[in-house]
Amino acid sequence: MSTLSNEHVFYAFDPSLEPALRIAQGEELTLETMDCFANQLNSPGDEVDALDWDRINPATGPVFIEGVKAGDLVRVRLLKVEPTGHSTMTCIPGEGALADHIEASETTIIENCGDAVVLPTQRGLLTIAAKPMIGVIGLAPAEGSVPNGTPGVHGGNMDCTVIGQGAALYFKAGVDGGLFGCGDLHAVMGDGEVLVCGAETPGLVTITAEVIDEPQLPVPLVETDDLYAVVASAGSIDDATKLAIDLMFSFLTKVAKLSVNDAGRLMSLVGNLKFCQVVDPQVTVRFEFPKSVLQQLGYPGIG
Repeated sequence: MSTLSNEHVFYAFDPSLEPALRIAQGEELTLETMDCFANQLNSPGDEVDALDWDRINPATGPVFIEGVKAGDLVRVRLLKVEPTGHSTMTCIPGEGALADHIEASETTIIENCGDAVVLPTQRGLLTIAAKPMIGVIGLAPAEGSVPNGTPGVHGGNMDCTVIGQGAALYFKAGVDGGLFGCGDLHAVMGDGEVLVCGAETPGLVTITAEVIDEPQLPVPLVETDDLYAVVASAGSIDDATKLAIDLMFSFLTKVAKLSVNDAGRLMSLVGNLKFCQVVDPQVTVRFEFPKSVLQQLGYPGIG
């Protein structure tokens, strides 16, 4: 197993980045990640105004995956997603979907206690079940530099709550080696991330990565024990929604080989369209579809 510390981070997915580490396909790698604030907020007295905003959404990496060629489909398995230390939340006037309601900045420290987090409120401590997930994850695009806070077809800041331990993600490599990175873990976060943050936490992420042969698979795509989810990001909710619907339709008809009308019927009957986040430069939406339905119809699964 290889490891990569959070001394090796980048702030934009970029094909020109120099690899911090090289791994073989199938090799286990543990990455130490920082929270979205680069671990700058550690007490309620730490003011948001004092943040170095050039150090937001760091991703640990980039990691060169041996044998990956530009255009390859890469499966990244999330073997472990483990928050460490405490979590942090901030209320920032003018930011997020609640921008018009937040009047004062506030930093809140949340204790991570294994399967739960403990949130201080004005009415006392509140215990909430933890559901660790990764906010920023992806591969470098074929060209251009995409800030980590911006989601897209390469991945990035998708803030998708199903990207957690046990999931597999599928990306198309833009460059040789893929140049993988991840960060911005949340101990728990609701769909939409309306305040502009979840329970932001540093952590440890253990992965493997490999090339698979599924050329028509839409990306980014997430696979869990129970579902497939296509992830779509665009400048508006309408555009992201339409893209997510089209991507799932493509998956069902071109990959799972359902008829057009069967795909449409099943998307309406058992599919679920959900928000990931509505606060980044691009809105992110996902369309979920249960694996059990496709298994009944004889689809053997990806790869």
